[in-house]
Amino acid sequence: MDASNLKEKADNFNPDHKEGPVARAIEEYTAKLPSDLFLWAALGSMAVSATLKVMKKDDEALFVGQWPAPFLLLGLYNKLVKVKGSDGEKDGPNRPAGANAEIRNAGH
Repeated sequence: MDASNLKEKADNFNPDHKEGPVARAIEEYTAKLPSDLFLWAALGSMAVSATLKVMKKDDEALFVGQWPAPFLLLGLYNKLVKVKGSDGEKDGPNRPAGANAEIRNAGH
């Protein structure tokens, strides 16, 4: 199998670049979550980590202290799904009601 044949197969695997049913279901569910949830989860895990550090539980503090970055990344993904919708459909059927209003009001 040569490289050009492999590239052709890859290009024809999903020509419309659509999300699968699992990704779509996850996006439908997570788009309903408020964006502040992820920010508060990150801040809460930092507070728990600091508390564990003060209690001299260094290993646990280090473990919990690594949670904020994934929480913030999940929050960013959540925000992108709300802004773009699944597969970039701005007003697709999977967008929760009021998603555009939440994005517009996020800076105020």
